[in-house]
Amino acid sequence: MRGLFCYSRGMNLLQALRPHRTVPHTSWTAKSRWSLTPMRVFILWFGLSVFGLGDSLIIQSTLGNAPWSVLGQGIHFHSPLSLGWATFVISIVVLLGWIPLKQIPGFGTLSNIVIIAFMIQMGTDIFPMEHHNYWIRYAYVFGGIAMVGLGSALYITCGLGPGPRDGLMTGIHRVTGVRVGRVRLGIEVVALIIGWSLGGRVGIGTLCFALFIGNSVAIWLSVVGHIDQAIHPKNPKG
Repeated sequence: MRGLFCYSRGMNLLQALRPHRTVPHTSWTAKSRWSLTPMRVFILWFGLSVFGLGDSLIIQSTLGNAPWSVLGQGIHFHSPLSLGWATFVISIVVLLGWIPLKQIPGFGTLSNIVIIAFMIQMGTDIFPMEHHNYWIRYAYVFGGIAMVGLGSALYITCGLGPGPRDGLMTGIHRVTGVRVGRVRLGIEVVALIIGWSLGGRVGIGTLCFALFIGNSVAIWLSVVGHIDQAIHPKNPKG
């Protein structure tokens, strides 16, 4: 019986770690982008904070940044703006790109702009930059990717609106009909090239982020959905 119980728990764990193909509907998912409750706002802000700290870990690895942080760092190097403020300004500029696309921001969109920029700056101030120990540097990269995945899963399932970059991607897709994946790739390549030309750090960490962030988000969406389903069994699965 004990062996059967352990096997059952192991299978449940494997099922929870299987990448989710869709965004699960959770007990905290909002019906509209401005439908706020204390729990929903807490989960949103916690997720965005984890996202920002994860991004800062990748930056501090000095192995190469995520594409948008390459751009933020490049602007930081050529202006009086801190990395956090550079990230904030980029988000505002991207949000302005929503206007011709007739995209409407939500509470989550505005929270994304403020909290991620703040947490990236706080993380780069707190976490020591590592140049020598490759174990620590790769731990930073993969730990950061895991944190960005978790943060993304939490704020996406709140349903309070996409971040500026995701909204730009979906807006261009809606207007042009170009596949979402291709639009996302094009936007991130442009951000990466501009950031790299300004001196933003590109390297193996950038490649790792590109290769693994999709699965990280998908796995965490599955984990979050299973945890919510365990707590609220009557809640329908996404």
